Amino acid sequence: MADYTPTPQDKFTFGLWTVGWQGVNTFGSAVRPAFDPVDTVHRLADLGAYGVTFHDDDLLDPQADQATHSATLKRFRSALSDTGLSVPMVTTNLFTDPVFRAGGFTSNSRDVRRHALRKVLDNIDRAAELGAHTYVCWGGQDGAETEAGTDTRQALSRLAEAFNTLCAYVRDQGLNLRFALEPKPNEPRGDILLPTVGHALAFITELDHPEMVGLNPEVGHEEMAGLNAVHGVAQALWHGKLFHIDLNGQRGVKFDQDLRFGAGDVKEAFFLVDLLESSGYTGPRHFDFKPPRTEDVTGAWTSAAACMRNYLILRERAAAFRADPEVRQALADARVDELAEPTLASGEDVASLRSESLDLATVRERGYHMEHLDQLALEHLFGVR
Repeated sequence: MADYTPTPQDKFTFGLWTVGWQGVNTFGSAVRPAFDPVDTVHRLADLGAYGVTFHDDDLLDPQADQATHSATLKRFRSALSDTGLSVPMVTTNLFTDPVFRAGGFTSNSRDVRRHALRKVLDNIDRAAELGAHTYVCWGGQDGAETEAGTDTRQALSRLAEAFNTLCAYVRDQGLNLRFALEPKPNEPRGDILLPTVGHALAFITELDHPEMVGLNPEVGHEEMAGLNAVHGVAQALWHGKLFHIDLNGQRGVKFDQDLRFGAGDVKEAFFLVDLLESSGYTGPRHFDFKPPRTEDVTGAWTSAAACMRNYLILRERAAAFRADPEVRQALADARVDELAEPTLASGEDVASLRSESLDLATVRERGYHMEHLDQLALEHLFGVR
């Protein structure tokens, strides 16, 4: 049997809020105790992870004083040094505190927007100190339940103003940091701004420094909108904007489930791993999942380990799929490779295009044999080839 033991070279990362989720939901209180961030660092290292990520409030109690914050950061840095774990990404909580009930960067209240910016600026400084190079931004409360309560055009202007301010600060401080927008269609708000990869890409083009802002697509968020997560990630790659990625599982258009990776749409997970491994993506494979409320502390760590194991299994299956001679022939029969050929060859123009004609009667009979190709993919996924 293959060894699916993760190593830091696999670049698997977890947020403090993922393994440390206490199981709270709309109808249920906590089922697990809060985890000490230092203990989490050591447990992740023991499991073979590469790094750990956090929101500001995951690490530093917002009610604590500066002396407590300094002591917490000292312990956290010591744990990172002892284990060799890195902090490749940091983010900020602009959604839990009641002050953000109507949004952070896009709140109708100007004083709240200014507070949100200060909160992010403070955590950018911590991110830089800990060596992070990506700053993920999820606008969980930046949205609306009713069109009457907001002016969406002005909200987008305020959102752009926020990112222009943050980019200017990073440039002024000479920091090696870039921002990654995380699209999500809904929950907790009825509708969230920048709900999909496409919306976020369009928004980025209007910023003062679009080169500093990319995407952090999440599997579940794309599938919540009824979209194909693989297509969304592929488009982010095509634009050169895949700055980070959140891996988890989702079963259809419903609430954000945050299942362990591989526990949702397995076929899409297979093709997503295939895409990431074949595209040259070198960033972290970040698991943004939540251990179910059914699990105790031991079960939470079992779930985390399973995320990495499932990725490694799918990586092996995807490599075998690509190496299979029958698959290569099926790809040729489906003319997949032909898609990489420019429709107009070098030196051709519209006149040369119009000089040709297509044998429509013959092409109308052409089949692409994609069912056979897809079946081969499934058989590799099932482990029978």
